[in-house]
Amino acid sequence: MFGCDRNGNPIEEFGLDQLQKGVSSEAEVRKIMGEPDTVWDDGHGAHTLEYPKGPEGVRTWMFAINPLGTLIDYRQVLTSDNFSKVLPGMSQAEVRRLLGRPRSVMQFARKNEEVWDWKYIDVHEQRLFNVHFDLNSTQVARTSISEISGH
Repeated sequence: MFGCDRNGNPIEEFGLDQLQKGVSSEAEVRKIMGEPDTVWDDGHGAHTLEYPKGPEGVRTWMFAINPLGTLIDYRQVLTSDNFSKVLPGMSQAEVRRLLGRPRSVMQFARKNEEVWDWKYIDVHEQRLFNVHFDLNSTQVARTSISEISGH
């Protein structure tokens, strides 16, 4: 945490207090947040800027920009609500779009799976949210949560 913004709300990321939904421009977002890791095309000129803070960070920010280049909304996507949307049968592309770039990707040939993980905060503990993909279909087989050793 970085303290509180002008409204007394906790600041979760440096610079967010300088951005205003419906007012700030995409150029202002990029000036404060830097160049996005990924730009997602939302159709009709709208797009989303992705800012993963991993591998050590515990947040991934998505900034929705309308066709006129104005910031509509931003949100931190590494949440239990978003994790619950990851369902068996989803594609890797669908998971990537929902959660952003994973912290790491590992293959386990004997288990016939590839596991992507994201570090996040659960109450006050850092944990890993894991998505297990079947190597053959490349679809979600299951999800799991891991404790981070040493924390």
